Parts: sequence; structure tokens; C-alpha cells
Amino acid sequence: MRHVPVLIVGGSLVGLSASLFLRHHNVPHLLIDKHRGSAAHPRAMGFTETTMEHYRACGIADRIPQNDPGARLRRVQVESLFSDWVAETDWTPGEPSDRSAALSPCTGAAIAQDELEPILRAAAIEAGAQLSLGVELTDLTQDEDRATATVRHRDDGIQETIEADWVIACDGADSTIREGLGIARSGVGHLRTVRSVLFRCPDADVVLDRGAQQFEIEQPGFKAFLTTYGDGRWVLMFDDDRERNTEELRAAVQRALGRDLPFEIVTTGKWELAGRIAEEYRRGRIFLAGDAAHQLPPTRGGFGANTGIDDVWNLAWKLAAVLGGRADVGLLDTYHAERRPIGWLRHQQTFSRPDYAHWAPSTFRPEPLFGNDAMEFGQLNRSTAVRGAGPDLPAAAPPKVWAGQPGTRAPHVWEDGEEGTRSTLDLFGRDYVLLSANRAWIDLGERLSIDAVMVGRGFRFPAGQPFAAMFGVSGAGATLVRPDGIVAWRSQKLPDAGAEASIRRLIAARG
Repeated sequence: MRHVPVLIVGGSLVGLSASLFLRHHNVPHLLIDKHRGSAAHPRAMGFTETTMEHYRACGIADRIPQNDPGARLRRVQVESLFSDWVAETDWTPGEPSDRSAALSPCTGAAIAQDELEPILRAAAIEAGAQLSLGVELTDLTQDEDRATATVRHRDDGIQETIEADWVIACDGADSTIREGLGIARSGVGHLRTVRSVLFRCPDADVVLDRGAQQFEIEQPGFKAFLTTYGDGRWVLMFDDDRERNTEELRAAVQRALGRDLPFEIVTTGKWELAGRIAEEYRRGRIFLAGDAAHQLPPTRGGFGANTGIDDVWNLAWKLAAVLGGRADVGLLDTYHAERRPIGWLRHQQTFSRPDYAHWAPSTFRPEPLFGNDAMEFGQLNRSTAVRGAGPDLPAAAPPKVWAGQPGTRAPHVWEDGEEGTRSTLDLFGRDYVLLSANRAWIDLGERLSIDAVMVGRGFRFPAGQPFAAMFGVSGAGATLVRPDGIVAWRSQKLPDAGAEASIRRLIAARG
């Protein structure tokens, strides 16, 4: 029997991200996955600015090709790939399909899942992570002191017992861990089964010069959805749940292309279009993350894999603080408190948008739509790890509305004189950071042994984006930012005993 502080079950995007983030915070752990590599069908495609911000904090953003700042996702209705466009579909009604480039130091990445996963796997290993591939979980129990996992090595059948302080379940929508815990899910449930075929046709990539990447195919007796991975691979999703033989698949691809081009079928896929959110994201020593916690269909807001990556970014620093003895175990309760409402928000937003609204059952009640910037950069985290995010506030709003509101992502600003090289976000990512233009707050931060940044010296805000306006803090005040870049607290006045006590309680997660 061996012991690890954290056991990660599942080694796809979310599990690998969890491994990378834990090593970023110097947390020893073990990741197991029953597969030895990425799936033949890439599945996810497109990773958001905030996902790239997480990877930037870990020092690997330069390994991932990011989007051209001027590029935007476009979906069009066509008879076939090479035919004239019939119409263009909005990403979100009333919203531009691109997001403001001024809100992040990153632009997002149009990279296929099977190309991103090897980058994450290599980076995690370089950082000291232990990965055991070809190892499947066969049993998991827990008590007040530990979780105990029984695993089987698939190549030789040898079984092993592993004890862990904490477990992160990244084992997908059909999570055996979640089912074993008996955690229920709510949402629209199963809506339909989608079948697809992945094929390689580099000659078709020439059509991308016209600016669209997603194509709704509609012909008499034939409806389908066609999109590209940008590397010569295309995926055709059918409008029906009918199994097709190779001859039928080739005929369908030819019909969707609308031109006689050479192509090679790589594999087929079958997935469930559904919306399900776990009622609990934590049960004892086990945390659900990714599809195990929230099953959402692909969206033009990146609400699938990106939500799961955000989950483990939120969780990693909290596990590090508890394992390192810097915070009370109660800090881990804030994972469910913060992430479950965001999972539910994204469920509601997904099925309130027109491309999925028609699939939702009659019992579903659409909600007002938030804009793209609000959903990407302005979701609100409410928990005891935040002071000042009351129930009267909306679930999301654009960053310019929040202006450093506690519970929201700290605003991005390029440093004056250092444009293009250092962002305010580069100040965060490991420890709590206290920012103020007043020396008294810097002295307090130093007494509390937390990073303290003097505005104007440690970081120079440009005249057009002053600290007071961007973070909503007066010249006498300060703001406290968590290791995950979320504003935890702020004050508009000089420090006193009450402010010091509030900061101490927040950092230690005690009351």
C-alpha cells in the first residue's frame, strides 16, 4: 500500500490540468488513467482566454498556439461546404461573436484536445507529477481520515491499494465514482444521441480562407453539422441517431463537401447531448470535476472542457493550502459553494441560447442571456472565501461593471511602460496578493507574510486605467486577491485592527 496526498482519477483534459495545477502549487500527487493516451476522436476544440490564463500562470502558454487576436468564430448555413452562404448564425443574440481583446493577456486557443493533452501531460511530468497510465480504478472507499483506492494495472492484471488524503474524480460524465457515491444530478437530462464521423481532408481547408469554421448543412433529405480542427481533419455530425456503414459514411461526407475531394475516414463517434449538474461537487474526501460534475454539450461559449479546467484551477490552490497547513480544512467546502452555481449557470445559459433551446424540454424555463464577456470574465464566486459578494449581486456581469468586485476575476491591465510583457494577472497565481497605493497596507501585508504590491512601484498602472478605477479601490484602500486570481476582499480606508483580523480569517479560512 502506498500513500499520496492527492489521487486524481482520469487523465484527459481536466485530470491533466489538475495535475499541472497541483504541481504548480508543489502538491505531490498521483494521476491514474485506464487509457494510455488520447482518444482517436479529439472531441473538444477551442479553449478560452481564462483557460489560457491558467496555463500562462503555470508557464506553458507559449507551448500552445493561441488565436490571432483578430480571429473570430463564425457559423454559417450552407447547402454544402463549398456552396454559397445562406445565412450566418449569431454566437449569442445581440452580442458580437468576438470578445474584447483588452480584457485578457491571452486570446484563447483553437487546438484540438488530442493535441493539447500531450502538451499538458509533458508539462505535468516535467513539473514532477506522477502519472500511471493503463491503470483503472476498481474500488474506492473513504472514512474520516483517508480515501482508499483499489486499482488494477491493465497490462498485467496486478492490483494495488492506494491511500490518499483527497481524491479528484475526473472520470467523465459516466463517472463510476459519482455513481458509487450516490450523488444525484439535475438539469434537462438526456436530449438526444449524436453520431459523427471524423475524416481527414486537407484540400477542404482552403474554404477556411472565407472566414467561417462551422457549417450547418441543409439539403433535401440531409441535415448535418460540419466543422474543422484546423489541421486537415473535419468532423461531420449527423442530425439523426442512425448507425452507418463505411459506404454510407463516405457518401455522407461527399454530400457534405459538395465537391469531389480525396478524404480518409479516421474514426466515428457517438455521444450524448445532455445537461446534468451534480447536486454535490464534494462528498467527504472526494471532489467531482469536469464532466463528472457537469455534463454540458459543446457550445460557442466554451462551456464544456473549459468549465472543468476552471474547476480544478479553483480546487488546486485550496488543496495546497490545506495540505500545507496554511488553511483550515473548511476552505475545501468553498469548492462546491463556488463551482456548483457556476456549473448551473452555464447549464441555464446553454439551454437558453437559440442553438440548444429547441432541444430543451417544455418544462425548461429559459433565462435572460448574459453576454460573452460576462460569461467568460465576469462570473461571480460566492463563498466564505470571499467577503462582499452578497446574494443581491447578479451571477455574472462584464468586468467594467464589476470593477474589482470581490468574488470576481481580478481585472487585466498591461503595466505602463511594459505593454505586451506584464499583466496584473501575472502578479497572481501562487499566493494571496495585497495591492494598495498606500504604504500602510504594504507594511501590513509584510507583517502577515503575504505578497504586497505597492501600486506605482511594484506595478505601474497606465493613466487611462488607474488602479482606483480598475479595482474599485480608493487611494487609502487595498484589495486582496486569492491565489486563483479571484478578488477575495477590499477596503476603502486605511488599515486597522478589524481589517487585519478579516485578512487573517480569510487566509486561514477560519470564520
